[in-house]
Amino acid sequence: MDLLQFLPRVDSARSEIVDRGIEVQASLNTLCAVEYLKSHNIASHIIQRVLLQPERRRSAAQVMHKN
Repeated sequence: MDLLQFLPRVDSARSEIVDRGIEVQASLNTLCAVEYLKSHNIASHIIQRVLLQPERRRSAAQVMHKN
């Protein structure tokens, strides 16, 4: 069981950055997405999870923006 699947995102700014990184990966490539996310100080373990393990991404229904 992956606990992240049950924890909502609460930081809307970082959530938008991660979502944009996923878009960059889809439209350009993974290396560009990694550099984009790194430039926005997203932790390397998060970058690896969202770009290399898409099955472990949170769904849109799990996003709960508090900021």
